[in-house]
Amino acid sequence: IAGCGVCHTDISFWHYGVKTKKELPLTLGHEISGTVIAGPGEWIGKNVIIPAVLPCGDCELCKKGRSNMCQKQLMPGNDFHGGFASHIKVPARFLCPVPDELLTKYPLEKLSVIADAISTPYQVIEKSELETGDLAIVIGVGGVGIYAALIARIFGAKVIALDIDDSKLEIAKNNGVEATLNVKDLDIKTIKSTVREIAKELGVSRYGWKIFEVSGTKAGQELGFNLLTFTSTLSIVGFTFDKTEVRLSNLMAFDAKVIGTWGCKPELYPEVVDLIASGKLNIDEFIETFPLSKINEIFRNTLKNAYQKRSVLIPDFD
Repeated sequence: IAGCGVCHTDISFWHYGVKTKKELPLTLGHEISGTVIAGPGEWIGKNVIIPAVLPCGDCELCKKGRSNMCQKQLMPGNDFHGGFASHIKVPARFLCPVPDELLTKYPLEKLSVIADAISTPYQVIEKSELETGDLAIVIGVGGVGIYAALIARIFGAKVIALDIDDSKLEIAKNNGVEATLNVKDLDIKTIKSTVREIAKELGVSRYGWKIFEVSGTKAGQELGFNLLTFTSTLSIVGFTFDKTEVRLSNLMAFDAKVIGTWGCKPELYPEVVDLIASGKLNIDEFIETFPLSKINEIFRNTLKNAYQKRSVLIPDFD
């Protein structure tokens, strides 16, 4: 293993008591990059990304192109021992090769975040049918949301980032996001009005907005639903156990839709790798690395939202 990213899913298992599929004790970690040292001959020595969702490849859902929802799927750090270790044993079938040219731009350990933080928003943006000239509204521009905003721009959208943290909004603005809004002390009516004004200033349509809820909060989900306008699409990317009450008839009245997403099917990983290799998507600014031996400290700090960047842990023991 070269590196393994720290995700809030790991924190949910570690701190909040969310049950893993495999009984404890279990090594966590599902954002993994590394080098193959044993297995099929054609893979030996290759640098790879391990998909966070490993499907069977043969079931009904896999054959319909929905392999991310394979009911036999395996997830490192959930179904079997994960990536916060020096080595890991995984199926070879869906490994994603890392081209040598990409390693001249980024060390292999930093590319581990492709396995969730980048591939997850990539899949949902593609699924939302985002088109050039659309308005994309990203609610929550943290470790996953910032990539959603940047990938939406690559797809040709004008982007508004909404968050309650000025420092995260500043990072988004500095990386080309057209508009930002701190919604911390604003009611929904004011937010809707302000977003309409920004949309007008950006010269985009009042209709067909693509809204991405990435914060994983009840407030974020309520806001996302209330921002729906005619022919809009709301994509739910973040997760919360909290229940949200909405009037579903709005979907009928606006001819709008709400979609969910789960991880990213392995078939899309090469497209994500190409985005980074081509230089269209810069990831270096959003990642910081730590030795794996500091995992307890990093988890505690992540729980407290102490980091602005995605943490990647690098094995530092034999």
